[in-house]
Amino acid sequence: MKKYLLFYFALAIAHAITAQDKTAATYQPLDLFDPLFNYTVSTPTRSGSGAPGAQYWQNNASYKINASLDDSTQIVTGDVEVTYTNNSPEKLSYLWLQLDQNLFSKTSRGAVVAGESGASGRAMGFDGGYQIKSVQLEQNGRKAGANYIINDTRMQIRLDQPVNEKGGVVKFSISYSFKIPDGNVLRMGMMKTKNGRIYEVAQWYPRMCVFDDIQGWNTLPYIGQGEFYLEYGDFEYAINVPSSFIVVGSGELINGAEVYTAEQNRRLVLAANSDKTVMIRTADEVLQASSRPAGKDGRLTWRFRCKNARDVAFGASKSFIMDAARINLVGGRKCMAMSVYPVESAKDSTAWLRATEYTKSAIEYYSEYLYEYPYPVAVNVAGPEYGMEYPGLVFCGSGSTGGGLFGVTSHEFGHTWFPMIVGSNERKFAWMDEGFNTFINSLADKSFNKGEYFDKKDTQREAKGLLRDNSDPIMTSADVLQRFNLGDEAYEKPAVGLRILREAILGPDRFDYAFRTYVHRWAFKHPTPMDFFKSMDDASGEDLGWFWKEWFYQKWKFDVAALDVRYVDQTPEKGALITLENLEKMAFPVEVEINYKGGTKERIKLPVEVWQRGSKFTFKTNSTALVNSVTVDPDHLLPDINPRNNLWTPGAAIRP
Repeated sequence: MKKYLLFYFALAIAHAITAQDKTAATYQPLDLFDPLFNYTVSTPTRSGSGAPGAQYWQNNASYKINASLDDSTQIVTGDVEVTYTNNSPEKLSYLWLQLDQNLFSKTSRGAVVAGESGASGRAMGFDGGYQIKSVQLEQNGRKAGANYIINDTRMQIRLDQPVNEKGGVVKFSISYSFKIPDGNVLRMGMMKTKNGRIYEVAQWYPRMCVFDDIQGWNTLPYIGQGEFYLEYGDFEYAINVPSSFIVVGSGELINGAEVYTAEQNRRLVLAANSDKTVMIRTADEVLQASSRPAGKDGRLTWRFRCKNARDVAFGASKSFIMDAARINLVGGRKCMAMSVYPVESAKDSTAWLRATEYTKSAIEYYSEYLYEYPYPVAVNVAGPEYGMEYPGLVFCGSGSTGGGLFGVTSHEFGHTWFPMIVGSNERKFAWMDEGFNTFINSLADKSFNKGEYFDKKDTQREAKGLLRDNSDPIMTSADVLQRFNLGDEAYEKPAVGLRILREAILGPDRFDYAFRTYVHRWAFKHPTPMDFFKSMDDASGEDLGWFWKEWFYQKWKFDVAALDVRYVDQTPEKGALITLENLEKMAFPVEVEINYKGGTKERIKLPVEVWQRGSKFTFKTNSTALVNSVTVDPDHLLPDINPRNNLWTPGAAIRP
């Protein structure tokens, strides 16, 4: 017993010593500077540089869809034909599809997980989901009913003969229907206006799951908080609606002469050549029968085509005002910005009358900064959804105005680049689209109309909120993130991290070059987080493993203090010795501003390597004057949770 008492006594002393020496317990260089963090072996499909490998492959899913919208029942009825090409090196004996509408079943996993929180159809008293009428398989020249099962939001088609590797093709078709949920319900929905309902229709056809070289079939269910991971392919789709409706959709409308009036087509030609917004259908014309072609039996079919896309969506209403303008792209190609909205959203010049201006600006900025916009039209739809993105089309809240409308428009169209062009797995890594997009939004804010809506960020002020104890690591799957953490961990913290990387670590030139390199390498492909990390390291020439580890994988904090100033031989004329101390687990390059007696100032930039061997670092200045003050991070570029100890003055104690 005495031996154990001595042990516990020694343990208590050790804890006491550790508590007294907070720095020694907190900052550990070996935790941060890990030589093996991203020291992974290249594969034939993914190289060590972060680029796709010489044998990179991905499968292709192309769709032909015919759908009809019934305004009296709010039911979509459709048939989809899928052509699936297996470019992988292995045979596939079954296929997996996503049936996202099944989330709105009262018995779905998402409904059960949501409870009464309002995150699914269950909380609305709505019981929806797909009604699958038939599944027909066409393989090796034979057509037959498919052998399939449905499990929650997924369908598995079991094949009698596997799809061959390296180019094997299988076709199948599905007949289905579903009822559109009312209101703003997880990225789609419908709402009433005084001139008719607005429909924002998405996740409206069975979609292929991704089969990739990392995981094989990606079959995470659609729970609600996580978004999507989709294959690329070509789309041809037709939407049959009452002839009083206007339909806008992803991609190119190919029968405009049939579904617009001659006057509307004339105005569209004017808009295609105008940098100013041109009205296509005015508020006064919404209720005029002459503003719509009659159609056959009171209905019209709108036909669209969208090439090399991962998804399509559409908006439909008889209440739409429509306007448009030309978008000018860097390479000289032109496309069109277009907005549709009800009369309630056109109340004054702070509202949707500027939506096309905002759309045009966003597309032009991001095209120049990152990669040219790939679609012929960019459509902004006012409706019940506050903000959601699809290729070539976004849904934004009909009540948004001013800076709010600009912000949501810029954000949703920013998603064209992440994840529509750079096709990351949103369901696993929400930050790879939301965080990247939030970051580029801040650059677009500064660019638009001389910074009309720009709000300069102060990273020091943001630090405590981002680096709080109840946060989740950024590297947390979307559906695992606590709901109250989604905004910070998926949007803000990764965006702030990229801003720090650009402004305080690499500088704009090296960052922008590396970031564009990543986008161009992975355009219309499927990168992982490690592909991003490695690509940024390789193109910038920095081993940033310490940064990726601390910011994306951990919940660490950052606090550097200006600890002490001494003089060489106690003589100011021989120079000053300035000591900084790292009090937390994160590390960053640090800029220090020194103010000398007599009014002169000096700035010294210390690389992150000063923290590789310990928590304290002392450097010498060559000044011959007394030091009046030392300020760590004078421009507030770093997420320091305790800026009170960033300032040293003679006789001042370190502020806890």
